[in-house]
Amino acid sequence: MESKVQDVLPSTEIIPLALPKGTEKVCELCQKRAYLQCARCRVTYYCDAEHQHSDWIGIHKRICQLLIPIRTPSLFSMQRAGRIENLLKTKELIEICRLVAESKLSEGKHEEAVPAAQACLRCSVDVYGPNTVQLVPAYLLLADANMGMGNLALVAELMSQAEWAVLKSPECGYAVHHRLHRSMGCLHTATGHFEAALFHFANDIYFASEEYGLDSTVTCGGYFLMADVFVKQGEPAIVHSLYKEVAETWHSHLAKLLQSHIQNLQKNPDTTEPAFDKGQQVEVGKILRSILEFEQDETRKEPAQVALVAHSLAMLSYLGGDVTRALGFGQMALEASQLIPNHDLTEPIRALLQLLSKDSQLTST
Repeated sequence: MESKVQDVLPSTEIIPLALPKGTEKVCELCQKRAYLQCARCRVTYYCDAEHQHSDWIGIHKRICQLLIPIRTPSLFSMQRAGRIENLLKTKELIEICRLVAESKLSEGKHEEAVPAAQACLRCSVDVYGPNTVQLVPAYLLLADANMGMGNLALVAELMSQAEWAVLKSPECGYAVHHRLHRSMGCLHTATGHFEAALFHFANDIYFASEEYGLDSTVTCGGYFLMADVFVKQGEPAIVHSLYKEVAETWHSHLAKLLQSHIQNLQKNPDTTEPAFDKGQQVEVGKILRSILEFEQDETRKEPAQVALVAHSLAMLSYLGGDVTRALGFGQMALEASQLIPNHDLTEPIRALLQLLSKDSQLTST
């Protein structure tokens, strides 16, 4: 594997003992003594080829050249104008790293998200200083990545740092509180402390609704996570009620996106780009499929709920560019809706199936 990494990622070997005193280089990922230098930017260092490869896949490929002016001292960078310019460039890096980390997390690529989250935290410290509330989003990204990898002790440590930063800054907004409580709820769910998890998810929903509104897809994420706890506690009636809230929110949101997409297609028929972000599609797909699986259980099967969720999955698949999968979910939705006389979703489902059939025929010709 190392030879392959070296072929793809050229690096220069460095000899730590040959460096001037006080200029020891450390690995970008683990902070141990570095022996390799990225040959592209020459300002990033690694302990071995494996960590260089992990960082390249995780974030370095995206920010390699952007690091050069920030990490290369010059007479200009020491002047006031140079310091301001570097500050702005570092803030830009924070945003890039945040978006990359969030995208990888939404796709379930937790290990790949770690380098981006680490870079986001490191740049945030450079801009805002240690133990400040502005570091909380980066702490939570790193915690979420490690949660997916099962590193719960490290997650607890990161969450503790995030909590402390928030406690010291009572003026921080609803969005920060919402994200903190959501991550705390996920940690308590993973460790089996269900009552504590429910407490945090309730707070998550409150703060998210204050920031984004009760009907927001962000807010309904808290309902879904709360339902997951009630699944573990064996409370199907409560789970069904919460899942219904989540399904209706996403159905409404996807229906609006679909209408907007169709209008755009009428203006620009040659448009081929998917109308839904890949990472978010994966995340929302998991949520809706979990709900569908729960609702299809024979002991509580409700055709109306199955039709709603399957229709949502059909719209999601279509907006993501997967016509074949959309047809499958659309047919499932139609069959469920036809079990209910004069069901209000039957016509929208038929209209979507007609649209999918046309797209399928165009693709095959």
